[in-house]
Amino acid sequence: MTDKTPSLKDTFKSVAAAFFGVQSNKNREKDFSQGKISHFIIVGIISVIIFIVGLIAVVSLVIPAN
Repeated sequence: MTDKTPSLKDTFKSVAAAFFGVQSNKNREKDFSQGKISHFIIVGIISVIIFIVGLIAVVSLVIPAN
């Protein structure tokens, strides 16, 4: 097994899977052993911001402003 840091794409995929609760145990263990915590924190914060902005956009479209 190589000690290769996950790519940005792999990090986003892992954070998305964990965010929705579908992360496999195998991938979680790989993330803990090979990934850098700072990368996961940064990608997690970006993902939460994107989720909140998307949620606000959907609500703004559904509920018209007076």
